[in-house]
Amino acid sequence: MIGPEDVGGVHVKYLYHCRRQLWLYARGVRPEYLSAAVQLGEAVHETSYTRNSPIDLGAAKLDHLDGAAWVHEVKSSAKPSPGDEAQVRHYCYRLHAVGVPAEGGVLRYPKTRRTRRLPYTEQAAAQAEADIAEVLAVVAAPTSPPRQARSACRGCSYLDYCWNE
Repeated sequence: MIGPEDVGGVHVKYLYHCRRQLWLYARGVRPEYLSAAVQLGEAVHETSYTRNSPIDLGAAKLDHLDGAAWVHEVKSSAKPSPGDEAQVRHYCYRLHAVGVPAEGGVLRYPKTRRTRRLPYTEQAAAQAEADIAEVLAVVAAPTSPPRQARSACRGCSYLDYCWNE
């Protein structure tokens, strides 16, 4: 299975979005490449803020780190979600672990031209640690978590897996 150092931003985002999706993702079930929503997200990412270079931290890959040590993430959705916030918090945590004192995260939503700044605080660091522990607990479970209500699954690339009966 995975250890704390293997937990990346996608794991944390899925923890907040759907624990079943997290459990499947950690086991290598990856239907995302077939999803129109994922393809749209990749297109938004590739065409927005093209002058910035991604930062690869191994398990975590963030969109951009500016000169003032703010993590920038570009999202294809129209509005912020708890998963987006958790993901950027996780990236700040990872940067601090390698000696880069990240100030916080900036979530950018080009579709609605919104920007959200999230300072990285001691409370955020504690939550990032708790998120990693929770990811590991979900992934270590011998069976997948129950599926969510079908209305929550709209646009999910795992829809067929969960609702194919």
